[in-house]
This record gives sequence, C-alpha cells and structure tokens, in this order.
Amino acid sequence: MQGEKTRSGVRIEAIVVGQTVHGGRQTVVDVSLAVEPGEVVAIIGGSGAGKTTLLEVLAGVRAPASGRVLVDGAERVGVLDQVGYVPQDDIIHRELPVVRTVEYAARLRLPAGTPDAVARRRAEEVVASLNLGDRAEQRVGLLSGGERKRVSIAVELLTRPRALFLDEPTSGLDPATGAGLLRLLRQLADDGTTVVLTTHSPADVELCDRVAVLAPDGRLAFAGRPEDALRHFGVEHVWQIYERLADDRVEPALTVGEPAPTGEPAPTGEPAPTVGEPVSPDHATRPAPPEHGPSGDRASGGSAPGAVRQWWVLTARTFDILRRNKLTLAILLGSPVIILAMFVMLFRADAFAFAAPDPSTTAMILFWIAFGGFFFGVTYGLLAVVSELPILRRERLSGLRLGPYVLAKVTVLLPLLAAVDAALLGVLRLLRRLPALPAADLGALYLTLVLTSAAALGLGLLCSAAVTDPSQATLMLPVVCFPQVLFVGAILPVPVMADVGRWFSYGMSNRWAFEALGHSAGIERLWRDGGSPLGPPLLASYGDSFARPVWQNWTILAGFVAFFFAATVLVLARRCAPRRR
Repeated sequence: MQGEKTRSGVRIEAIVVGQTVHGGRQTVVDVSLAVEPGEVVAIIGGSGAGKTTLLEVLAGVRAPASGRVLVDGAERVGVLDQVGYVPQDDIIHRELPVVRTVEYAARLRLPAGTPDAVARRRAEEVVASLNLGDRAEQRVGLLSGGERKRVSIAVELLTRPRALFLDEPTSGLDPATGAGLLRLLRQLADDGTTVVLTTHSPADVELCDRVAVLAPDGRLAFAGRPEDALRHFGVEHVWQIYERLADDRVEPALTVGEPAPTGEPAPTGEPAPTVGEPVSPDHATRPAPPEHGPSGDRASGGSAPGAVRQWWVLTARTFDILRRNKLTLAILLGSPVIILAMFVMLFRADAFAFAAPDPSTTAMILFWIAFGGFFFGVTYGLLAVVSELPILRRERLSGLRLGPYVLAKVTVLLPLLAAVDAALLGVLRLLRRLPALPAADLGALYLTLVLTSAAALGLGLLCSAAVTDPSQATLMLPVVCFPQVLFVGAILPVPVMADVGRWFSYGMSNRWAFEALGHSAGIERLWRDGGSPLGPPLLASYGDSFARPVWQNWTILAGFVAFFFAATVLVLARRCAPRRR
C-alpha cells in the first residue's frame, strides 16, 4: 500500500473456545482455529451461528466463556493495542470531514506527547493510503457506504495494527464496491497485517486465503482454503455451503482434523480439512517472540494520552460536531426562545408587585422557570451519548477514559445552558414577570437556575447512556419530566402531599430549585406582608418550604449534579466493558 507500512502480522489461536449469550444459549462451541500472519480469513455461517461472537473473541472485544486465545503463542490479557477492530456499525462521526474525523482519532490514539501537527500528518497519510485523498475535506455523511467503511478502516490503521478484525465489512455494499474493499484488505495483508472478517457474501470468500465455516449450533464445521471448502462440502459454489449446513441430513458439528487427500472431497460427517498445522493445546506453552509480545507497547510506542489531553480533544471534537450540525444547533438555541415566548404570553406583568401581588401566579412563574431550566438541560443531554455509543465502545478499547468523555459533553453543553438561563431570567425581568430585586438576589436566582440545568443535563446524559437507540431516549423525556411537575410542590405543596408522595419529592431536583427560587425572590415576605389576602393561607400550606437558606438548596442541587454525572460514567463503564457473554 502506498505510503503505509504495517508491522508484521500476528498469529491468533483459539483453543477450544466457547461463548454464550444471555439466557445461557451457547453460540460458539469448542472452536479451535489458527489465523496465520498476513492472511485474510473469512468467518462464514448462517444467521445466529456465532460469527460476530467468534470475531469479537478473537479480537479481544469479548472474553471467552471457556477456552483460551493466544497471540503469537502467549496468553492474551485484555485488548491489545496492536489490534484494529471495525464493527458493523460506523465508528465515525458523519458530521465531520474525513480528514478531521481521522485526525481527532489520531489525537486520541497516538502516544501521549504526540504534537497535533504530527497527528494531522498521520491522518493525512492514512487517508491518502486508502485512496480517500480527494474526499479528505468532504463530510463523512455524504460519502458512499464503501467510502465510509474505508474511513472506519483508516481510523484503525492510525496505530499500524498487526491484526485487523472486521464485522460484515461489505454489508450493504454493491458487488463492485465490496470487491474493491476486499482488494484493499488483501493489500493490507500483503503489507503484513493479519485480517479476519465475517461475511454473508460468497464473493468475499473467493478473495480470502482461508475460510472458517460455523455450523448452525456454533461449532466449527471447516477451516481451510475456499477451494478445499467446496470439495469438502461437495458443492460447486460457496453459497451452496449454506444449503448444506441448513440441510437436516448434514451433521454440522464437525471438528478440525488432518487434511483430506488432495483432490478428493471429505465425506460429510468426517473431520474438516485444514491448511497448515492443526491447533492443539500444546501451543499454549510456546513462548511469544520478544519483539511482538501481546503485552507490548502501542505500534507507535508510548502510552495513551492522559485524562486532561483526552478531555481537551473530546471537547474540541464535540464542539466541532455541534457547530457543523446547523439543524441541531438551531433546535438547541431556538427551542428556549419559543418556550420563553410562551412564558411571556402566559404570565401577566407585575404579579410580584408588593402592593397587589398575585400569590398563585407568582408560584407558577417560579415553578415554570425552574422547570424550564430542567427541561432545557434534559433535552440537551438526552441524545448526546446514545447516538455515538458504537464510537465510544471502540474508543474505550483504545484507552479512552470515560470521565474526560462525560466532562467534555458538560464543557460544551453547560455554557449553552448557562446562556439560555441568563436570557430567560433577563427577558422575564425586563418585561416585569419577575420582582425588582437587588443584584445579589438576581445572581442567586441565576445560580439556582444554572445548577438546575446542570443537574438536568446530568440526568439527560444518564438516560442517554442507559438506552440503546435515539428513539428510546426520546421516549424517556415524558418519563423524567412528569415527576418533576407533580412532586415539586408547585401544584400541590409538599407538606400536604400523601406520605409516599412527600418522600418521593426528596428525589426531585426541581423541588429544591423551586424552593431556592422562592427564597431568593422573597416569596415569604411577599405572601405574608403583601397586599393580597390570599397570601398568608397559601404560605401556611407551604410551611417552611421557602424558609431554608438558599445555600442548602444549592448544596442539594450540587449533589444531584455529582450523582448524575458519576452514574453516567458508571453506566458507560458497564456498557463499554469487554463483554463476557
């Protein structure tokens, strides 16, 4: 490959590997398989045969439930730096130009201390080597499926991996594009990279050095050259192998044994032919070559960037993605304007006038201000994580820390929320929907609202981390909003709620925001001493809700902020961890 030199490939060995899925069903059963350096190996089989599971086990993305995986003869521990993994989902941001996408990945994956200029140059080299130079400044979302897959591969080639694993790389591509991608993988193998892929396309198999066939029950039915597979199954075309595997008369649970005589198909039910030395448990004792041990450094040398560096790069990337997505940015900034306009139309001016206050209106104004800050924060966070979970999972395997990732989201989104909160309070005060307060009290209102938005942003990020697709995140919005309306104390004061509702209200961040806003706005004095006879009885129903010092409410809100952000990190750690099943 022009401009690209990889390290020598690795020998990957699976020894009696088994894996199960949730529910206890075994998807991979006692598979023993060796992948030699510089080979292109295809894993094929029917749907549900365990192809992706076996690929993930070989790559280290999923730990085997039984058996072992060796790398150059040594037991593998965790995910190796010198392994590239391209899942079926895109692992790139579609909003960014090609070279920027690869450059951000380079700044996250290349060793600590790598200058940005070097990362940029490395990204340009890899992009050019994959014949994407004329698309370097084009947005990824405008590329064809084959070009996007090449960008995903480019990200994996940044650290010059010794092995590359791809899940259905030609899925959804036309035959010509798929063949071109396989030729690219062939070129990578010729340059020294061991390549393993899963596929449903018979044309892909014909371009590979070896093929591993999984039977419907997850056992290895064959491993060897594609032409030997045809003889073994007694068929003329690769697609007919699927028919033989699905045929009830065929015994699928075949094992790997000695090669069959050249030129003669192995009878069905006998051991499948292999190419090269059979895999045996004795390989476990073979020492790893010292220059390519499985626990070696990254291809470029050195360690992953530190937490501060990761936070800075992730913040820059998040901001870059946001500013390039004009529609999302317009929604984030436009929706508060619409809600603010509705507030102005809904509430009359001078409801806080001391001589003639409107107690019920003042309570609703403060409640909806608090809810507005909450709503903005939740909506900003709900789609911030789930839409890039496949990317996060892959970057996590490359050493990305989750703390900097979450903090980068906060760094970009919280200032936007703070600006929206300032505009909300400023316009309402200008139009006399809020009382005339000293600067210190207005500042207290603003700090309360920012803390409210920060807590809600944390809740939105937590929900986004917990769901599996954006539609589920959208459905979470009413689930998290309704309790913050009913149990805050505005519609029904907390002291007069049923016991279970009163206890439930302690878990509502908006309760403490509403009470803090009421304290700073002087609700107690306004309702007790103002000119409305409705004030004293209304104040009595609220008890001491507004009497608490505002710093106590801020402390509680800050606790919600810390809890939600920490919970988000923990949920992501669980979701991005190498899977056991």
